[in-house]
Amino acid sequence: MSWSHNTFFMIDGRYTRYALVNREEPYQELDYFIEDEDYVEVHGNRFWKPFVEKPVDGDDHSIMIYYPSSAGGGMKELFRKVGNRSSEFHPEVRRVRREGSYIYEEFMPTGGTDVKVYTVGPEYAHAEARKSPVVDGVVMRNTDGKEIRYPVLLTPNEKQMAREVCIAFRQAVCGFDLLRSEGRSYACDVNGWSFVKNSHKYYDDAACVLRKLFLDAKAPHLSSVIPPTLPWKVNEPVQPSERLTRQGSGVIGSFGQSEELRCVIVVIRHGDRTPKQKVKLKVTEENLLNLVLKYNGGRPRSETKLKSAVELQDLLDATRMLVPRPGVGSDNEAEDLEHAEKLRQVKAVLEEGGHFSGIYRKVQLKPLKWVKVQKSNGEGEEERPVEALMVLKYGGVLTHAGRKQAEELGRYFRNNMYPGEGTGLLRLHSTYRHDLKIYSSDEGRVQMSAAAFAKGLLDLEGQLTPILVSLVSKDSSMLDGLENASIEMEKAKTRLNEIITSGARTIPSNGTSECPWMVDGAGLPSNASKLLPKLVTLTKKVTEQVRVLAKHEDENLAETSPYDVILPYDQAKALGKTNIDIDRIAAGLPCGSEGFLLMFARWKKLERDLYNERKERFDITQIPDVYDSCKYDLLHNAHLNLEDLDELFKVAQLLADGVIPNEYGINPKQKLKIGSKIARRLLGKILIDLRNTREEALHVAEVKCNQDNCSNSTKTAKANKVFPPNISIKTDDIRSNTTSEMSIDQDDDDNKETKYRLDPKYANVMTPELHLRTRLYFTSESHIHSLMNVIRYCNLDESLQGEAGLVCQSALESLYKTKELDYMSHIVIRMFENTEVALEDPRRFRIELTFSHGADSSPLESNDGKAASLNQEHTLPIMGPERLQDVASYLTLEKMEKMIRPFAMPAEDFPPPSTPAGFSGYFLRSALVLERLVNLWPFHKNAHTNGK
Repeated sequence: MSWSHNTFFMIDGRYTRYALVNREEPYQELDYFIEDEDYVEVHGNRFWKPFVEKPVDGDDHSIMIYYPSSAGGGMKELFRKVGNRSSEFHPEVRRVRREGSYIYEEFMPTGGTDVKVYTVGPEYAHAEARKSPVVDGVVMRNTDGKEIRYPVLLTPNEKQMAREVCIAFRQAVCGFDLLRSEGRSYACDVNGWSFVKNSHKYYDDAACVLRKLFLDAKAPHLSSVIPPTLPWKVNEPVQPSERLTRQGSGVIGSFGQSEELRCVIVVIRHGDRTPKQKVKLKVTEENLLNLVLKYNGGRPRSETKLKSAVELQDLLDATRMLVPRPGVGSDNEAEDLEHAEKLRQVKAVLEEGGHFSGIYRKVQLKPLKWVKVQKSNGEGEEERPVEALMVLKYGGVLTHAGRKQAEELGRYFRNNMYPGEGTGLLRLHSTYRHDLKIYSSDEGRVQMSAAAFAKGLLDLEGQLTPILVSLVSKDSSMLDGLENASIEMEKAKTRLNEIITSGARTIPSNGTSECPWMVDGAGLPSNASKLLPKLVTLTKKVTEQVRVLAKHEDENLAETSPYDVILPYDQAKALGKTNIDIDRIAAGLPCGSEGFLLMFARWKKLERDLYNERKERFDITQIPDVYDSCKYDLLHNAHLNLEDLDELFKVAQLLADGVIPNEYGINPKQKLKIGSKIARRLLGKILIDLRNTREEALHVAEVKCNQDNCSNSTKTAKANKVFPPNISIKTDDIRSNTTSEMSIDQDDDDNKETKYRLDPKYANVMTPELHLRTRLYFTSESHIHSLMNVIRYCNLDESLQGEAGLVCQSALESLYKTKELDYMSHIVIRMFENTEVALEDPRRFRIELTFSHGADSSPLESNDGKAASLNQEHTLPIMGPERLQDVASYLTLEKMEKMIRPFAMPAEDFPPPSTPAGFSGYFLRSALVLERLVNLWPFHKNAHTNGK
């Protein structure tokens, strides 16, 4: 028997939110049930996607997870294992089921792992971890065809939870699922008479515990005289079946004989994307102004943001009514023509690809003027907007090339950054010895890059949406935004404009030519002022060619109905696509979903913004955008054969190589100041990661040292301390999670993270104590520049005068020559522990710094066969890693902390993580609720929650 469905998630005396939708007949309409694009609402309780939908019928094992449109949408169906599959993703399914009764619950992200707990009496619990079916649905099996699981340690709270479940359900032998999510543990899906499969040690322990339970109940006079362990198991040696090698990669550096890799921290820029675009126009049309009041709660002076499919569809419908037909009803006034052109652009953007995606298109409507009018009911007056500013942001979408780049880089990391040549990482990860967390900014292209990288790193299959929701956490406060440095960046741009337009030459501020990067505006071409007019002329030539192509497309569109319904679009499938659009290329169309109208709008805006003819003024901030568009079209639209595009690219690249790095500071000290403001929170988090890893490694080393010197009686005393005082342990020799002295309690330090461990007594591995932490931070170009500037210029700060820098001279020269930190550029921080050095010696922990400037190669470079092949796939190769330190140097963690700490957010300023409080006393508070749930038990059989 088993219990499930009615929610039994337990932690700190609380249940997770859930709601029941009960239908007496299929497809029955219920007035208390509302479904929207990204949520369902039951009796006023709203559940945002992702959420879980489970049938009330316990015999129905079809469980669905619905994903938000911001992650690509779609649904994943979980089911009992069939072959090597435990789930399937359906990208086209957006609506929930209505043919029966269902329970809706919040989705619990578990980092791709589920835990199964098995009790034998209230004093014994065995736990095993397995790959969660919500990630890619592939079941990991061994050579015998059995699902691969690894014993893991339970925390003290989880042990108490297992005891209480066993007692509450009056089942000596039972099992339940344990979901570890965001620092908390949730118990669910209690099954009566559940046993572990294929674990001989568990069988032996279970036999001993059951024997004692039976004897205590029926023959207590024998219970005290029979040995607690099986006679043939006394002094039996444990024979591990594998050893994790410590060999390292020769690409970036190798592990010493006494060194262990402890931590890998990587900050990565997103992959190849489409150019980012923005359309601004003032609107006075009533159809558009009505949307302000409709979607901001009727507040005429408040800004409105439109992102959902319903909201964008309303905007498209209103825009279609306002866009004049080509050549019909056009006014000769220049402003009216420009307004009509922008409306056509808005319409084209909203229709692009035949689908809506709030992650890539956002519209802001900000009222500028308003008047008082008579209310419709005649009772008093009300305000209504009469003019608003519409801002449409779009583009910046991760391309098929970007997804491929990210996945390939993840695969490279798996094979080169960790011990064991690729399989080592997967072995560590599957055995709970790899603590992986992936963070992303709020931008869609960054999130999808993180998901694609995770797919390659962990050798996953399937599409990106489930991987994104299961493994990637958003942290916009750490990885987004430039607001903290906006004033300094404006100063840098102003000074940069003076240098370029004046043609002035500067000298190194330190008076030496050995450090050319110390110049104000270092990297700018000496003839920058002469290149600007050429840039404008070439931009106009390219724009005119695209205008002709757009004119033909506009004429073709004039022959179609303006009210054509948008066709369904498989967005989730598109998000996972890694191939070029062969059909569109063969038809002479732009690659991707961008049509000629939008392509022309992109180039026309660049032409208009780059040079103001009336004021005779250049806008150097547009140089990166011109370069961005050139590079994109050379890589993805080379088949259009635009004349002078390659020449424009060369000019734009010369200017961009100087402009982009200097936007983050005109000289090293300003770069350091701006970088510390933008990356302050990220730097603080990196130091916390390193510090936690060090403390954790030292703790493990101390425990191991104490174990080697302890007597058996001391070990027994330590084991008994794990239990609450009211739990009596008589069978000390039973190998169980409940009695393991290796359990690591929850730290009280707010900066510590919840630790979960492999059970060394059950695990069939030679090095169960080996543990590795990986932290991946996916972000944009601004944070990569900022972090790199702090790392290479930190010693210029007044508080660190006289200190040697973190970056060696040869690496500084290489960085100076590296003008662009392109797509997938990344900075890697690896920490090693020298186990032969004393615990208190600073040299016990060594830091290695490397970086790659990403896909930093020109689309015009196709000299070798590999480059030519990649160009045909619209993909540029990612450059290999380079060391930032001399080979013979030794950077200690202590030195790294000293150099970075002045620019990092202090640990105490970080909000405390969500860590579970004590579990004791739970059933005193909620015994009546639990009793009610137990009474429902027979009616809910063999069901599962997030993981099956």
